[in-house]
Amino acid sequence: MTHHLGYIAVLVASLSTVSGMARGESITVTHWGAAFYGAPYAVAMEKGWFKTPKFDVTGVITSTGGGTSVRNTLASDTPIGEVALPAAIEAIRSGANLKIIFSGVGTVADQVWATRPGEPYKSIKDLKGKKVGYTRPASVTNMVLLMALEEAGMKPTDVELVAVGGTGAILAAVLQGSIAAGNIAEPLWTRDKAKLQKVFWIKDVMSPAMTQTVGITTEEYLAKRPDALQAVVDGRRRGVEFIMKNPDAAAEIMAKLHKWDLAVTKSIFADFVREQYWGQGDGKFDLKGMNAMLRGLRIVGQLQGEVDWNTLLDERFLAPASRIKK
Repeated sequence: MTHHLGYIAVLVASLSTVSGMARGESITVTHWGAAFYGAPYAVAMEKGWFKTPKFDVTGVITSTGGGTSVRNTLASDTPIGEVALPAAIEAIRSGANLKIIFSGVGTVADQVWATRPGEPYKSIKDLKGKKVGYTRPASVTNMVLLMALEEAGMKPTDVELVAVGGTGAILAAVLQGSIAAGNIAEPLWTRDKAKLQKVFWIKDVMSPAMTQTVGITTEEYLAKRPDALQAVVDGRRRGVEFIMKNPDAAAEIMAKLHKWDLAVTKSIFADFVREQYWGQGDGKFDLKGMNAMLRGLRIVGQLQGEVDWNTLLDERFLAPASRIKK
């Protein structure tokens, strides 16, 4: 009996070692299943591009964005996450031992404000004196709306700013006429644009270069699992490269995974590839786009003082040609 128990113990230990060689892990991606930040991860998981002898990504922890994504990352056994840049900055400045290790989505070219068909609003200046909706105070939509008003030579008081809530609530408010215009996020814009009329795209009013998301990890995990972090950075890069070359195939992966309408998803992917929504996937930090986000944070009163990027960024997982400090 003792002999058999010993054999079983050895067998279990051996199986644990084998399974541990390619252990499946879950990482955090903001708005997974609701927005498009996670598309490169979906492709990479489908293609097996995260897998190494000792690591693999087999699941994603989602969140509604902001600080929730950072908290989910910190609470995970695999503290790797793509989160909103403002949330990462706030967490680090509040004492969290985090580092930013790659850049994610670096544009707000997808941001559009729309109204009902037939309304007389054809530009941002036409909204003077009207109710204009965005999601939440200090959100990206709040920032870029205020920045767009400034670029158009307008003051925030020239319109009535209304924090409506989620994207679905904004769409409903626009269609009901309770606000003159509101930010219509994807996939709602593509799905329902026959019911809507564009007022302005952010890219038509100002430079859309603004870093929305970044990859983060803890300083402890940096020291403990550089192999896992490299696998995520490399897998995401390959995912972006695939999307850029095969947008329809990538859209099929996302539509199947999240049960999205395929035609709508393909249309959005075509637009996002054209706008280089995911960049080149190399994770390179765009200081201009990151500083634009800082400007937005200052405009909404969420940041005072300066940010020293040298203390926040760690470029070791990026290719030498993609590093700021070459």
